[in-house]
Amino acid sequence: MKTKSKSNNVRPIVGPEQLQAENERLRKKLKKFTTEKAKKALARSKREKALRPYQAELIQLQNYLEQTKRPMIVVFEGRDASGKGGTIRRATRYMNEKRYRTVALGKPSQLQRTQWFFQRYVQHFPRGGEMVLFDRSWYNRAMVEPVLGFCTPEEYKHFMKGVVGFEKDLVRTGTILVKLYFSVTKEEQAKRFERRKNDPLRQWKLSEVDLQAQEHWGDFTNQKYEMLKRTHRAESPWTVIRSNDKFLARLNAIRVILNSVPYKRVDKTLDYVPDPKIVISGSREVELMEAERIQSGKFSY
Repeated sequence: MKTKSKSNNVRPIVGPEQLQAENERLRKKLKKFTTEKAKKALARSKREKALRPYQAELIQLQNYLEQTKRPMIVVFEGRDASGKGGTIRRATRYMNEKRYRTVALGKPSQLQRTQWFFQRYVQHFPRGGEMVLFDRSWYNRAMVEPVLGFCTPEEYKHFMKGVVGFEKDLVRTGTILVKLYFSVTKEEQAKRFERRKNDPLRQWKLSEVDLQAQEHWGDFTNQKYEMLKRTHRAESPWTVIRSNDKFLARLNAIRVILNSVPYKRVDKTLDYVPDPKIVISGSREVELMEAERIQSGKFSY
């Protein structure tokens, strides 16, 4: 009986020189990976540490609100993955939990749909001496809802007519109102979405609405323009935060919040001036968008 040759199953002999070379290659690759990872971790640590003096000032701001019994609302608006949530977490990290609340409302119930539109937001408004941070706010009706068909054109029209007066009354009766719009580029948003898809710790952030953000980029841009143009007022101005760089967005957003309250600063050596490359007034953003539309025929951001 003929026996089958096993020559096809025999692995070539690897010499010690080849093994050593392969081990060295893997060692260098591992060292490079761990070095890069360590550098990134160190950079993140330095940036988080750089925020701490400003976070300490936010505690002093809270003390001022408590002493004066003034309520404060900070509105965080912007496209999906623009950095709103991360900024809120940094701003509130060391705050007194008894004196602030973060509000992120879901879809309205059937009962809420029959009520005055602002009613479900008003019930979360701050008492005297408290700060409430809205992770998206009533401005959903100016941005998300009309683009995705969650409201009728008539409902949108009523909102845009009424919101300025609504906010004017808030401010007139003593509420400190800060409106922040986080502006991220289409390319950076796509990168962040991709990271959310591939990172199991971030996948929960990816919603059905997020998946439509890139497709409706132009529609959201048009809504942003209308919102800023029609609701930026002296009593309740918009502040636009360029948020491609998360750290700079967080730092400058905190500066804007600190500058909105006349509390007594503790650390006078800190730089409280917002970076003009990161922080832009709502009126200036409208001017820039209009200039871009004249030059290229459309908005891009």
